[in-house]
Amino acid sequence: MPEILPEALPRGLKVLIVEDDANVRLGCQQALQLEDIPVEAVDTAEKARRLVAADFPGVVVTDIRLPGADGMDLLHHLLHLDPDLPVVLMTGHGDVSLAVQAMKAGAHDFIEKPFSSDYLVEVVRRALEKRRLTLEVRDLREKLRNRRSIDARLIGNSPAMERVRRLIADLGDSAADVLIHGETGTGKELVARCLHDASPRRTGNFVAVNCGGLPESLIDSEIFGHEAGAFTGAGKRRIGKIEHANGGTLFLDEIESMPMPMQIKLLRVLQERTLERLGSNTAIPVDCRVIAATKVDLRELADRGLFRADLYYRLNVATLPLPPLRERREDIPLLFEQFALEAASRHGRPVPEPDAERTRRLMAHHWPGNVRELRNVADRCVLGIEGGFPPFGAPVTPARPLAETVDAFERALIAEALRRNGNSLARASEELQVAKTTLHDKIRKHRLATS
Repeated sequence: MPEILPEALPRGLKVLIVEDDANVRLGCQQALQLEDIPVEAVDTAEKARRLVAADFPGVVVTDIRLPGADGMDLLHHLLHLDPDLPVVLMTGHGDVSLAVQAMKAGAHDFIEKPFSSDYLVEVVRRALEKRRLTLEVRDLREKLRNRRSIDARLIGNSPAMERVRRLIADLGDSAADVLIHGETGTGKELVARCLHDASPRRTGNFVAVNCGGLPESLIDSEIFGHEAGAFTGAGKRRIGKIEHANGGTLFLDEIESMPMPMQIKLLRVLQERTLERLGSNTAIPVDCRVIAATKVDLRELADRGLFRADLYYRLNVATLPLPPLRERREDIPLLFEQFALEAASRHGRPVPEPDAERTRRLMAHHWPGNVRELRNVADRCVLGIEGGFPPFGAPVTPARPLAETVDAFERALIAEALRRNGNSLARASEELQVAKTTLHDKIRKHRLATS
């Protein structure tokens, strides 16, 4: 078998040695450390249990004869916790038959004392390689499950939505704080929940805070919590939102509306990862991922002195932009169909029949309320009151030829790109990913203005 180089050991794989003989324990540690294999050593099974969880990133090497619970007890405990965890047993001359029983019970291997350092390293390397493959397969399966979940929740086949899903997959298993930017109704909280569910913190709390919906008089208590007697009416201790998100994700929606004094306090928490409840001087450590969402340009607000620049840079570790619905119009029929199915189930009504004229109007509408507005339209359609909504309120006009419809759609996309980029041809061509000469020709064709 080719040698597995120490540099190839991924994910911080390590070895836990369980040996009550101090000399043997030290010898095992030194042999592995000389090969650059991370190692930790304890002298009892009870201590080992406290160090090993189901996805323990490494292997366990334990003596059979231990004070208190012995190596066999530890083996059964570890395999019950994680059946794929490699456990190597160290045995004396009289314990070989016991070691054979352990192998039948699921032990990875056994080493008969006395053994050489080279043999210990060889056995450990094989066990680490097996563990590496096991954890990689688990990680891949988890990512596939997350990907299927994200695909089912973030509907759309447009390139814009593919980019969003790819960003979520890339950022999901990182510890980086994320700033989501998108217009009202684009699904910022849904994306934040997808990030949480795709992260190692998925078993922790997802705590959503609407920064614009908290009264200033209560925001300190809501965010940081308070001790009993901290102020009039504080009859008992309250755990704040940040502390409740410990081990999970804190989602700060409409972060731009957070009062300036609160921004200063939040910045300190994010930098030091500790907080103090109102009425207390005790620093409480917090370990949560922060996802903030905004519908405005925070950098511009910071330049105007309306948002703290240091907080902006602290939050803006990774940015996830969400496209408005008008920039992914090809997703509209699919979204409408899904929302109509959900509405029909919720209201106990039949699903609307396909309607080409309705689809044409849906595609032509500007959608200032984005996906949220489209969901409301689907509800109205299912309830039979679609005539009162703007996309359906206009008189029916004959359908245009395909070429004319495509031209109108192209013109709308270019006009919107120019508007967003201050009528700059260069910036609009970069956003639309077309050559400036090509875009210039299309602008002339559609009689659009540029700077």
